[in-house]
Amino acid sequence: MQAWRVHRNGEPGEVMRLEETDRPTPGDGQVLVEVRAANVNFPDALLCRGQYQVRPPLPFTPGLEVCGTTEDGRRVLANPVLPHGGFADRIVADEAALLPAPDALDDAEAAALHVGYQTGWFGLHRRARLQPGETLLVHAAAGGVGSAAVQLGKAAGAKVIGVVGGPDKAAVARELGCDLVIDRRSEDIVAAVKEATGGRGADVVYDPVGGDAYTKSTKCIAFEGRILVVGFASGVIPAPALNHALVKNYSVVGLHWGLYNTKDPAAVRACHEELTKLAEQGVVKPLISERVAMADTADAVQRVADGTSTGRIVVLPGGAR
Repeated sequence: MQAWRVHRNGEPGEVMRLEETDRPTPGDGQVLVEVRAANVNFPDALLCRGQYQVRPPLPFTPGLEVCGTTEDGRRVLANPVLPHGGFADRIVADEAALLPAPDALDDAEAAALHVGYQTGWFGLHRRARLQPGETLLVHAAAGGVGSAAVQLGKAAGAKVIGVVGGPDKAAVARELGCDLVIDRRSEDIVAAVKEATGGRGADVVYDPVGGDAYTKSTKCIAFEGRILVVGFASGVIPAPALNHALVKNYSVVGLHWGLYNTKDPAAVRACHEELTKLAEQGVVKPLISERVAMADTADAVQRVADGTSTGRIVVLPGGAR
C-alpha cells in the first residue's frame, strides 16, 4: 500500500515522502481500516517537526483523523495508532475508540468533524461553560479549528466575534456566521471588541494561536471571562501574568482534548452523538476548502503549517468523494 512517511524531522514539504510499504498489522483490540478521507491538522506539521507532545519513532506516517471503512463494512471515524498515521491507504485503530461516521456528511466532511469539533465542544461547553447570550471571541476564525468553534458558538446561542488575518479569510469568517469579523492586520482587536461589547469585553476567548493573540485577549476579556487555551499555532507559548488574571477576575483555562479519550471516553461518545445531531440538523458542517489527491498531501500539510489555508484540507486516497 502507499503511505507518506517521515524519516527525519523538519518541515513537512521537505521530510514527507510517499512510499510503498506493508499494511500495518492490528494488535489486540485493534482493527484495520481502509482510509476514505484523512483530515489535515496543524499537529501533523508539529509531528513532522518533532514538536508534538507525542513523538512517534522514525520513520512514521502523520495523519491524526480519518473517515474509513472497517473490514466488516462499517463507515467510521478513527484516530490512527501512530506510527501508522492517516496519510496512507490503510491504518490500524483501537476498536473501542471507533465512532460511526454521520450519514449527513460525506467522507471528507466526516473526517473533519472529529478532533476539531470535539475540541470545540469540550472547550466551549465543558471547560469554558459558554452560556447563551454571551460574547465569544474566536482567534483564527477562518481556520480548521476556529471555524468549528464559530459554528459551535452560534449553535450555543452566543454572539461570535471572529479574528482573522486578511480580507479573504474575513470573507470566509462572515460566511461561517460570525456576527463581527476583525482583521488583525488592519484593525485594533482590543478596541474593536470593546466597542462591539459596550466596553464589557468578551466573555469567552477561544485561542488556538497563542503569542500576541493571547496577549490581546487579556486586554479585552470581560469580568469573570474565560480565556480558553487550545494551542499555539503562532509558535509562541505565552507566559501568563497571573497577577493580571487576579486583578481583572478572569480565568485561563486549558484544554487537551486527547486526554478525554483515556480519562473519560464515555464523554467523547456523548459529544459525538451531539455533534451528529447538529450535523443532521445542518447546524454544523465542516468547512472543506480543498479535497486533494494522495500525491498532494505533503504540500497540503505544509500550507496548513504556514497558515495560508482556510477551513479544512482533506486528503482522499481513493479519489474524490
